[in-house]
Amino acid sequence: MKIALLGYGKMGKVIEKIAVNRGHEVVLKIDKDSAPYDITIADVAINFSTPDSAVENIRIALENRVPIISGTTGWLSEMERIKKVCADHNGAFIYASNFSLGVNIFFELNKHLAKMMKNLTNYQIDLEEIHHTQKEDAPSGTAITLAEGILEHSMHNSWGLTPLKDTDKLPITAKRIDTVPGTHTVNYSSEVDRISLIHTAHNREGFGLGAVVAAEWIVGKTGIFTMNDVLNIG
Repeated sequence: MKIALLGYGKMGKVIEKIAVNRGHEVVLKIDKDSAPYDITIADVAINFSTPDSAVENIRIALENRVPIISGTTGWLSEMERIKKVCADHNGAFIYASNFSLGVNIFFELNKHLAKMMKNLTNYQIDLEEIHHTQKEDAPSGTAITLAEGILEHSMHNSWGLTPLKDTDKLPITAKRIDTVPGTHTVNYSSEVDRISLIHTAHNREGFGLGAVVAAEWIVGKTGIFTMNDVLNIG
C-alpha cells in the first residue's frame, strides 16, 4: 500500500515507522513548507497536519478520489463541508479524535457507564485531560468525544472548560505538561465514593498503529466511517 503522510511532525514520523514495518511504502511526506504535490500517486492518505491546513489536505485527497483518514483536531466547524465534498466525489473518509485502538474501546466504555449512571443524580461528573505542551487545542478532541458520549445520558446540556460559572455544563479540565502523550479521566463523584475511567497513553505508538490499521481498512471503500466501523464495535 502506498501512503501519503499529510503532516510530517512527530506523529507523522511514528506513523511512517509503523507503516514501513507493516510492509507499506510512504510515497509522500507533506509538511507546511512542502512544494505542491500529486496526491494521486498514493493509495491512501493519512492526515496529521495542523488544524489550519487539515481541511485543505482532506479536500484535495477527496477530490482526487484518494481515501483519507484524519487525526487532526480543531477544524470540526468545517465537517459538513467535508462530508459534502466526500459525497460529491464518491470518496472515503475517516475522522477520529484519537486513532488509538484502546481509546476507541474507552469511548464505548464511557458511553456504557454514562447510561448506567444516568439516573444516579447524587454523582457529579467531570473530565480531565493532560497532554504535552505542544498540543495546540484545548480541550483535546478525545475529551470532546468523551463529553459528547456523556451528554447523551446526563443532565448537562453542553461542556465547558473549567473554571465554569454555568453549572449546566459538563466541566472539562485541560492540563499541559511536558512529554505527556495523553491521559484522559472521567470521574463520577459523590459524598461516599468516586468512580473513575482512565486511559493513559504511554507513548505515540498506539495512535500511530491505529491510524495505519484504519488506512489499511479504508482502501477500496466508499463513504464516511468511524473507528467503530474499523474495529466492528459499538
